[in-house]
Amino acid sequence: MSDEELERIKEKKLKELLKKVLREKGGKPSKPKVLKVNDSNFNSVVKEHSRLVVDFWAPWCAPCRMIEPIFHELAEAYAGVVSFGRLNVDENPATAAKFGVMSIPTLIMFKDGIEVDRIIGALPRRFIEYKIRKAFQL
Repeated sequence: MSDEELERIKEKKLKELLKKVLREKGGKPSKPKVLKVNDSNFNSVVKEHSRLVVDFWAPWCAPCRMIEPIFHELAEAYAGVVSFGRLNVDENPATAAKFGVMSIPTLIMFKDGIEVDRIIGALPRRFIEYKIRKAFQL
């Protein structure tokens, strides 16, 4: 089986999962929004969302700006299954320090409030998506 065939199968399975989640919630997909995460709401956001990816970033960081559109695309693609949030490290140094974020962008994946994986640096969408699927077993 080729890589392209496997990717098509994965996409089909993901779409089926998304439809199932929407049926269970009894609704239609809403426009996904990327959550604004900060030092004061961080703990409640992590508790509220069982699958969460947080982008630790800063506005002056060119690699952060490079992955921002990818992050928003993934938020749309995984709406209803995975939540996405962004935390500005300049404005929220306590949370960044708590998680030992020394380089940005850093994407941290939380499952049921526990860090399960992280990505450091601006990497291609395929790799980021692979890590998200692996972390959340999608």
